[in-house]
Amino acid sequence: MDTDTLFYKGNYSVVIDSIVIEGNDITENYIILRELTFKTGDTLNPVLASYNRERIYSLDIFNEVKLKPFSYENKNFLLIKIEESWYIYPIPFVTLKNRDWNKLSYGLRLRLKNFRGRNETLSGIFELGYDPSFNFFYTNPNLSYSVDLFASLQFGYSEINNESKIAKMLAGKDFTQKLYYGKVIFGKRFGLYHWLSVSLGLDYVETPFYIKEISASEGRIDRTVILGFIYNYDTRDLAQYATNGIFALVNYEFKGMGINNVDYRISYLDFREYRRLFGDLIGKWRFAARHTNGKVPYYDNSFIGLRERIRGHWTDLQEGNDYYVGSVEFNYYILSDYRLNLYFIPWLPKSLLSYRVGLVGELFVDTGTTRFNGQPLTLRQFNTGYGTGISILFLPYFITRLEFALNEIGNSEFIFDLSASF
Repeated sequence: MDTDTLFYKGNYSVVIDSIVIEGNDITENYIILRELTFKTGDTLNPVLASYNRERIYSLDIFNEVKLKPFSYENKNFLLIKIEESWYIYPIPFVTLKNRDWNKLSYGLRLRLKNFRGRNETLSGIFELGYDPSFNFFYTNPNLSYSVDLFASLQFGYSEINNESKIAKMLAGKDFTQKLYYGKVIFGKRFGLYHWLSVSLGLDYVETPFYIKEISASEGRIDRTVILGFIYNYDTRDLAQYATNGIFALVNYEFKGMGINNVDYRISYLDFREYRRLFGDLIGKWRFAARHTNGKVPYYDNSFIGLRERIRGHWTDLQEGNDYYVGSVEFNYYILSDYRLNLYFIPWLPKSLLSYRVGLVGELFVDTGTTRFNGQPLTLRQFNTGYGTGISILFLPYFITRLEFALNEIGNSEFIFDLSASF
């Protein structure tokens, strides 16, 4: 295990005359250069170098990134030395749907990252168990480098177990719905931190019977045309586990627009801020809200206890037209930026045997509630939990969390999760 140093020795500034990239056997230079907040002729210092190193890591296609300034023939060069991660993943998997141990699914995932060296991703998933499905995704964040265009395509099929308590009560039983979906997203990046996009999609939802409001249309099959607008602002240093910066996402979707008797809207806001308070102590907070209006089917209601969860109420399911959630968390790096190399293992590629390891202690408070249209929003409605935990980082591949949480009446729970809290 070695310290994953920045390679930037000393506390000095230097004017960069040229930038050299080494180790990118597949990746095009512009994929890396596009993320830098400086250019040739600018002054570089250790703080700026560290921030830009994390931005390169955030591309999620490198095991290691180091920045090293050096001089040659009266010119100052910056060497960006990278190690590319393994890009092809034909692996079996076991996962927890909605982070629930009672909803186990398993299957095969084939993922091709950094396709053609342009940070494109092709992904196919075949899944059995809870909510069996087939999904295909293609993303291209650099569709046109000169004008900063990006695009993505996704389509698939899933059998979805109903999660709405109201729909179950109306049907008098548990039931599943079949979902066929397709979506295209096309957008433009403005500068370093702003993304604006438009999405166009079609959902086909088949319910085994017709009950008003379980379906969005006047039959058991909903054919929903979707038009959406998305704005994203992101200044985070390391997207996978940030210590500094702001993330904001606004999404507004028109669903149906009266076609096939389907007509409702969904708006979503997610705002996060990360700040280094002092030393290795990081403070971060998040607020997210989802609002629906119109003739909303129960399967598109707003839920807490599925993708959104309150620690301390991890398995409690809340349902409404809207939800509001918030979190405050303090992170302390017990171990930071260590390089774990397992090159002694035979037969596996070196790029699968190198990890950026971190160990982070946590203190957190979560709160949230749902609300149906017409209901007042009061503080007494909010479920709140607080606790402590440990996050273990094995970047760029995965993050694990083990946490202990209490709720407002003193009930406790242990939580194991396979992602960052936010």
